[in-house]
Amino acid sequence: MAYQYTRLTPVLSGWPTIFFACAIGLLFGTVLSFLRPLEYSSKTRLLITQDLGVVDAYTASRSAESIANQLASNIPTTDFYDAVLATSFDIDKSYFPTDEIKKRKKWADAVATSVSHSMGFLTITAYHPDVEQADLIAQAVSSVLVEDGLKYVSGSGITIKVVDQTLNSRWPVRPNVLLNAFSGLILGGLFGVGYILIQVERVRRRHQVLHED
Repeated sequence: MAYQYTRLTPVLSGWPTIFFACAIGLLFGTVLSFLRPLEYSSKTRLLITQDLGVVDAYTASRSAESIANQLASNIPTTDFYDAVLATSFDIDKSYFPTDEIKKRKKWADAVATSVSHSMGFLTITAYHPDVEQADLIAQAVSSVLVEDGLKYVSGSGITIKVVDQTLNSRWPVRPNVLLNAFSGLILGGLFGVGYILIQVERVRRRHQVLHED
């Protein structure tokens, strides 16, 4: 108990250092958040089903999940990107770089996917500094999946349909300023505590050496 007290005492007495480190971490996390443009999101959801005849519910759900994963894996590809930009939706093509490497990275960052296990739901989330563009991208992606999604998967009797229309965020969602600021605050505090403990250990060792001499 006494040992814990002696270790906590310098930490408690060093609260100004910890407070300063927390403030620096908070500021650093907030500033980093604004190094990239604020982006809105637009989310839509599709249902994938497959007619397998007389099978149990588990087999049917696993089949739908597998198809949804196949579709999600194809969305970041260049072929799918070309198909999306070829739709009638008025997507700003200048937003994506002409350099192939940068274009692929930008496209992969602009569209995120998630698959609901055992349900066959594929959620598409598009990100863009302009909320209207995010909405258009999400609509275009779901349109390609509904109309031409079968060419990206194997199997027959597959149905892809939109079950949730696009839902746009009211405020920017990326980067998450509050989360980054809070993370900076916590990391700053940990750094402050670690710094104090290191200084205490150095003093202890110095006194130990002097005492031995």
